[in-house]
Amino acid sequence: MTKADIVNEISKNTGIEKVTVQRAVEAFMETIKGSLVKGRNVYLRGFGSFVVKKRAEKTARNISKNTTIIIPEHFIPSFKPSKTFTGKVKNNVK
Repeated sequence: MTKADIVNEISKNTGIEKVTVQRAVEAFMETIKGSLVKGRNVYLRGFGSFVVKKRAEKTARNISKNTTIIIPEHFIPSFKPSKTFTGKVKNNVK
């Protein structure tokens, strides 16, 4: 499902114009991205959590050059679905 599909589905279910739904979906995503960039997690009850995870520094290898490189610690965005959401998907996907 793409963003356009989501906009079409919401528009069809609510009767709101697609342009308005498009702006709302874009604003929702920008708000979540902005919060994560600031280091704040986003919790949506019954859906899941958008969280920032810290990855520790690690040593890696460049096989083609046979060298060792250090990957510094960094932060990545992550999504953890709620238990109810996970349960619904487990029982209904075929």
